[in-house]
Amino acid sequence: MEEKIKIEQKPAKSPVLAGIFSAIFPGTGAIYNGSYLKGILYIIIFAGLISIQGRGGQPFVGLMLAGFYFFQIIDAVNEARRISTAGQPEPSPGTRLSVEAEVDISRPSGSISWGIILILLGGLFLLANYEVISYDALIDYWPLALIGLGLKLLADYFIGKKSAKKS
Repeated sequence: MEEKIKIEQKPAKSPVLAGIFSAIFPGTGAIYNGSYLKGILYIIIFAGLISIQGRGGQPFVGLMLAGFYFFQIIDAVNEARRISTAGQPEPSPGTRLSVEAEVDISRPSGSISWGIILILLGGLFLLANYEVISYDALIDYWPLALIGLGLKLLADYFIGKKSAKKS
């Protein structure tokens, strides 16, 4: 007895329109693509970056704002492309299509390291909002985030290399 799995396809999205929405107001391109939580998160991040512009830390804070602005445009365009290609019509009945895939479901997705990094950054910005620590102190020590990221990437590389040898 064969069991058929029906996958609901999202309607095709225009990458150009997603990019325009994101360029006009950050986060709206993600909302247009149907990623409502991501869009709201992008709006909050954008508002936070705008609000800390007057508190010093230039040019780093300005570069963060510019980088985020262009990132969210590119992300919206890529997501719209992905949605559009996933919604392609299936081939006609006379055409044969064979797809073989091996999926490893034993490994969870996501990274605990990124979760910890985001929680720590959120905590630091929250403490700065309540003036427990100053934004100037955060700006002075931002290279520590790069050092931590580099250590995480090195650790992931060596762990992956070690597990590849065992296989």
